[in-house]
Amino acid sequence: MQKRDKRQIIINCEELETRFAMLKNSRLEEYEIERPSDDILPGSIYLGKIVRLEPSLEAAFVDIGAEKNAFLHYRDMMSVTHDIVDNIKRINEGENEPAAPGKKKRFLSGFSEKIRNFLGGDRSRRLRDLETALHKGNITVKDIPRMFPAGSELLVQVTKGPIGTKGARVTTNLTIPGRYLVLLPYADHIGLSAKIEEKKERDRLRKILQELDVPEGMGLICRTVGEGRKALFFKRDLDMLLSLWHKVETAIQNPKAPMIVYQEPNLLERTVRDFLTDEIDEIIIDRKADCDYLKEAFHQFVGSDFDTKVVLYNKAEPIFSHYKVHEQAATIFNRVVQLPSGGYICIDETEALVAIDINSGKARNAKDQADTILQTNLEAAEEIARQMRLRNIGGQIVIDFIDMRSAKDRETINKAMRQFVADDRAKTRILPLSKFGLMEMTRQREHESIQDVVYDPCPYCNGTGRVKSALSMSVEIQRRLKEVLKRRNSRKKMAIRVIMNPAILARLKNEDAELLRNLEEEYGKDLSFRADPTIHIEDFKLIDPDSGREI
Repeated sequence: MQKRDKRQIIINCEELETRFAMLKNSRLEEYEIERPSDDILPGSIYLGKIVRLEPSLEAAFVDIGAEKNAFLHYRDMMSVTHDIVDNIKRINEGENEPAAPGKKKRFLSGFSEKIRNFLGGDRSRRLRDLETALHKGNITVKDIPRMFPAGSELLVQVTKGPIGTKGARVTTNLTIPGRYLVLLPYADHIGLSAKIEEKKERDRLRKILQELDVPEGMGLICRTVGEGRKALFFKRDLDMLLSLWHKVETAIQNPKAPMIVYQEPNLLERTVRDFLTDEIDEIIIDRKADCDYLKEAFHQFVGSDFDTKVVLYNKAEPIFSHYKVHEQAATIFNRVVQLPSGGYICIDETEALVAIDINSGKARNAKDQADTILQTNLEAAEEIARQMRLRNIGGQIVIDFIDMRSAKDRETINKAMRQFVADDRAKTRILPLSKFGLMEMTRQREHESIQDVVYDPCPYCNGTGRVKSALSMSVEIQRRLKEVLKRRNSRKKMAIRVIMNPAILARLKNEDAELLRNLEEEYGKDLSFRADPTIHIEDFKLIDPDSGREI
């Protein structure tokens, strides 16, 4: 019998930061950092106000109270989004049959009437009527501007937090995930996770969901973790979700937009909701109050047996050092990642995409070159899937695999890559290897990458990672000196003092000393050079020693 992998969750709780790590046989597989300043969390729901419409983008910009307005595409204001459809299988067939043309016309007429009467009555009821009608109506993106003009209030949910210079991305298709269920407040779909494949289990879960007391107009999705659970767990989860939604409806009664009405749970709460499965053998946490919280939560949602897996760590050695998480996490920020066979991958994050290059390095273990290349590419594919999770790499990704002549080997890599990303919680899409050996893929990203969370752009190099060489600066200084000396050649007894970074001065005093002496002799001027450690390596000043003014 094959031995099952040991899975552990390690949680480090500090005042300014909470860190989460998942280990499989002591190897880091998941890594997440949360800080108190992370206030625009994906999953949070806001009462927002449309600031302006951009017809060319088919999008609206919504004020949710953040520094930058949120981006709302018209497609994300339609009925249940493709992301939800991809993850459920419908129970009621034919529920999305297109409405007759006359029905659409009557719907739009009624919707316009609702807009005109929007200023009166109960705010929660008005928002529900508007958004329920929006999600049920057979409409197109062309109808959106008339239905939601600038100034309209609406409930939106963050699907992607602010990244770089871009604001958050939001949708009106609201979902509130629980431990076993996902509540759809404005969509009456009932569905199951597509990852639950056994027909008998699907039938059992379908029956449980149909018997739950779900309010009219609302829907549910059974999450993968619900597989094998009793009906009682689903009822508890539904009661909790309906209680959360009641708080949302209560919150929007009086205040005006923008305001937050539902805050996505913190990292500890998400650990209970998203990560806890029967495959987890142990959860180690280093703060007693949070350890007690986890035990209580597990007792409530999973049962009394599971809270025994929670262990309080109270040793002097930091928890991440003890479990060797710290040294593994440190490699997340390295550009180069070594592979077991001697090859390596290089990861470069740019504004447009993430480029990943694979090199064979010292890999020579296989019998022939083709086998060596295939083995290195397979190792790289597995490591790339892991690094994407650890670094939270997202957006468009281009992987340059080592060239393979065999079509069979290329297909092996295609299948392997899909297998390695199958368990990734982020949605990925992969295209087959091109003729140039490039694999294009996209990976959903809700947050900034770990690198962006931990690091700020370098103020010295402005984030480029490069500064001009001493040789380049010497060339610029000599060029500037020649310009000034030629312009002021008629003046007698002229002196010029050049102030620069010490690293540049070292170059001028050694390699370029003779060139500067020739410059003095040619123009008959007195040149002196001074170092200033506070000056940027790419800056220098030409000073008149007599007046002290910059030339």
